[in-house]
Amino acid sequence: MGKVSGKLIVYFEDPFWVGVFERIEDGKLSAMKVTFGSEPKDYEIYEFILRRYDCLQFSPAVETAVRESKKNPKRIRRDAGKQLQNTGIGTKSQQALKLQQEQVKQEYKVRGREKKLTETKRKFELKQQKKKEKHRGR
Repeated sequence: MGKVSGKLIVYFEDPFWVGVFERIEDGKLSAMKVTFGSEPKDYEIYEFILRRYDCLQFSPAVETAVRESKKNPKRIRRDAGKQLQNTGIGTKSQQALKLQQEQVKQEYKVRGREKKLTETKRKFELKQQKKKEKHRGR
């Protein structure tokens, strides 16, 4: 089993607070977007992760480059500060979420087509039945 890493980015997207979970597994990134509503506290986020993380439906995986390197503690601290300043989603996350959105859209289209087809078939059968009943003189 490969290395799995995860990241949660919480930002304000008017009028709600949104969280984006990013999961990198075997060099592939998948993401999940969650709307929190009002600004979540740290303990609320922690509780959300503990209770609902396994129920989240992540987007299909997108290839990404993963680097393995040792970092200086000062560099890690600086990077953490930069991440706190960064309010947007990474482009790979956006691609993963867009892919998930497209798949859901396709599923809805297929369901809609099937529903429409069955409805027209049902109406046709009903018309045929009425025709036969009229022809018989009933």
